[in-house]
Amino acid sequence: MFLSAQAIAAMQVVKRTHFLNAGAIRSNKSIGDAAGLKNIGVHLITVEPGHRSTEFHFHHYEEECVYVLSGHGTAVEGERSHKIGPGDFLAYPIDNIPHEMINDGAEPLVCLVVGQRLVQDITDYPRVGKRLYRHSGERSLVDHADITRAR
Repeated sequence: MFLSAQAIAAMQVVKRTHFLNAGAIRSNKSIGDAAGLKNIGVHLITVEPGHRSTEFHFHHYEEECVYVLSGHGTAVEGERSHKIGPGDFLAYPIDNIPHEMINDGAEPLVCLVVGQRLVQDITDYPRVGKRLYRHSGERSLVDHADITRAR
């Protein structure tokens, strides 16, 4: 399905605050949803100065990537960080390296974010010690300390 630049510009912006981080606020246009995609999420996001894109996390099953359209910030990947700006591409394969973007610039950070939409996924949030289990629309959040390994 074709979406014109005019149609994308006219789309409603949804402001999202991450459920584990009040400082992770982004404005979102789900252009993949508007185009009818079911298995891939495609989002045009804007992160205002002083905010983060999400809580520091990694997925066990879903891959995601980011293409920076405008603005500047810092991408944090595990223990490393990189300054990012227009034209930079960030890939997050299944590698257990947590990541987030921080807009530490003076203007909005605008990115195209693409990710898989699997029926199930596990997401770890190492800074807050939480794990999110997602299966068929159900979500369960547990503390890392409460996870028991079966033998």
